[in-house]
Amino acid sequence: MILTLASMYIYPVKSLGGLSLRESLTTQRGLMYDRRFMVVDDAGGFLTQRALPAMATIWTDIEDGMLTLAAPDLDTVSVPLQPAHEAFFDVQVWSSTVRAHEVSPEANRFLSNYLGINCRLVYMPDASERKVSTDYAKNAEIVSFADGYPFLLVSEESLADLNSRMTQPIPMNRFRPNLVVRGCAPYAEDTWKEIRIGDATFRIAKPCTRCQITTTDQATGEALGPEPLRALATYRNSPEGVMFAQNALPVRLGKIRVGDAVEILSS
Repeated sequence: MILTLASMYIYPVKSLGGLSLRESLTTQRGLMYDRRFMVVDDAGGFLTQRALPAMATIWTDIEDGMLTLAAPDLDTVSVPLQPAHEAFFDVQVWSSTVRAHEVSPEANRFLSNYLGINCRLVYMPDASERKVSTDYAKNAEIVSFADGYPFLLVSEESLADLNSRMTQPIPMNRFRPNLVVRGCAPYAEDTWKEIRIGDATFRIAKPCTRCQITTTDQATGEALGPEPLRALATYRNSPEGVMFAQNALPVRLGKIRVGDAVEILSS
């Protein structure tokens, strides 16, 4: 079987609903439009499904240069994908302090009403650069508001193997990947060092440590129990936690499309 890119996803707002793509440009920060927006509290701290699982049920859409947010029983709100610069302030995502700016009062009200907490929608402009951990960076790589790396890659076969170990299978969206490949052995991605997809080349940086977001139904926002973390802990454990999928960094930028061949350049 030929190794191919089976599916591709972005999450325009960190921890909100994602979008399936047929093609995308890669950028230094990740797939175009991936996690350039984030929801923060009054102190500028990032908010995610870890504390607010209802964030999964805020849907996103991109059309005609606009990002639209939608949620049950609320009118939609739309903002520019590249919003006009307002006053900058510091926001916090994990250990990173990032310069960002608010997007719109309407988006703030929409999110605050739905989530039941005062919060704001912020945007990372091009002038704001958040560095990847120096433990794994080679060329001072940068990242958007993603947890730590520009791309997250996994194979369909790895998920199939995990599902074979559980009584109830789960969909890929629990892991919120960017790049899903097909045609390899389970966990073959653990061994890859550099790959090419379409016009773009990627360097595999490190395995991804998984958290309780993987236990949240991405359609309903419901926390469903210990799986898949319990199953992963039986065979994918490490001193850092349970691992599933691989973080990746860009080597060469370009356009990629679902169905593109995936070439293993080194392993």
